[in-house]
Amino acid sequence: MDVKLDTIIIYARNMDKTADFYRKYFGFITTGEILEGLIELTSEDRGLTILIHQAAKSIKLGQVGVKLVFSVQDIEEFKRRSAESGLVFGATHQANGYSFSNAKDPDKNTV
Repeated sequence: MDVKLDTIIIYARNMDKTADFYRKYFGFITTGEILEGLIELTSEDRGLTILIHQAAKSIKLGQVGVKLVFSVQDIEEFKRRSAESGLVFGATHQANGYSFSNAKDPDKNTV
């Protein structure tokens, strides 16, 4: 059996704002239209779909055990361009063969 992760659902207080965040900063493609209660975003290579779902008032956002990780060629250049557009990342950390930096989406999810 071939199993592949291809869709992530993100619960959001403001669906439009969250969809725009992933479109603007990470290049996901979307019409922004809400169909069956979801806004669909697709990666340029069609390898991953993000579905934005309206969060219930009872859900505590930003406290779940999920972190979205995006790969970029040049982390410092990506951080610079993101900051120019309004998304500021924290310090760059060096790990075993890779670098990373964190920011938060509008619903306080770490990216």
